[in-house]
Amino acid sequence: MKPGIHPDYHPVVFQDANTGVRFLTRSTVSSSRTVEWETSAGLRSYPLVIVEVTADSHPFWTGKQRTLDAAGRVDRFNRRYGLGGHRA
Repeated sequence: MKPGIHPDYHPVVFQDANTGVRFLTRSTVSSSRTVEWETSAGLRSYPLVIVEVTADSHPFWTGKQRTLDAAGRVDRFNRRYGLGGHRA
C-alpha cells in the first residue's frame, strides 16, 4: 500500500440506537464521543458511533419481518384496474 493515501483504519465501538447493543470492530469513521471497552489488555477508550439499525434490531435478522401477500396484491390490482377480459 502507498503510504499517506489511505484513511486511518482504527478500532471503533458501534452502538445500536434502538437496543443499546454495542460491538467493537474496525472502521475509518471517526467520532468525538468515546466509550470505555474491556479488552484482554485492560480497559481502553474507543470512539463511539451510534447507528440506527444493526443486525440486533433489523427486522430481517430478528425474524420480525412482515411477509407480504403477493397473490392478494395481484388480485386486488386486477380488480382495481379491470384487467378481467376487456382490453383496449
